[in-house]
Amino acid sequence: MGKIYGVVLAGGIGSRMGNVEKPKQFLELKDKPIIVHTLEKFAVYPEMDEVLVLTPKAWVSFTQDTIRRYIPNADEHIKVLAGGETRNETIMNAIRYIEECGCLDEETIIVTHDSVRPFVTHRILEENIRYARQYGATDTVIPATDTIVESTGGDQITSIPNRKYMYQGQTPQTFHALRLKQLYEALTDEEKDVLTDACKILVLKGEHVHLVQGETFNIKITYPYDLTVAKALLGLEE
Repeated sequence: MGKIYGVVLAGGIGSRMGNVEKPKQFLELKDKPIIVHTLEKFAVYPEMDEVLVLTPKAWVSFTQDTIRRYIPNADEHIKVLAGGETRNETIMNAIRYIEECGCLDEETIIVTHDSVRPFVTHRILEENIRYARQYGATDTVIPATDTIVESTGGDQITSIPNRKYMYQGQTPQTFHALRLKQLYEALTDEEKDVLTDACKILVLKGEHVHLVQGETFNIKITYPYDLTVAKALLGLEE
């Protein structure tokens, strides 16, 4: 059975968090950075062979130092790499690393996850890996609770899709790494320009992406309000 790699995407600079001096993944939550909470979930998952953290090149050393400070023996199973210009190029950097190590084959699995989603659960990771092995790719989602309104011009309604068919995307997104690489390299420049995440690579090529049920608390910490919610989820007071 192929190796399983956690691929934690830490490329954000935190611009929507307001006037902060460092990327949002390094903001503290319960006396340690958000990214550490996230990495701890991956580090203790028994099937994870290695965890790759992809961060802006200028923050690689800082990220390494941060992880070593909080996670014992981190150098044994967590590797920090420089990301790419886009989310998908960052994922490709992770796959290239796996390939250069001689570990990329048809059964290699990558579990890609936002560094600022610290509440991912063992169950979500388990189902991502199980269904990715079975179907080739998974996306973690929750049913949309609000009506979705589409507007192509931004000033009036174009359509209102049936809510029962709508889902909100979360992460992890999990893939057979070699197949994802092959599909990405087969895309035209025009197709790459419309990508929003890695699952769209497969959707554009007509590949099956299996849905995994997420959790409402598996939030992405993007805005100051999200940090307040995260503290509440941890039972903390402001």
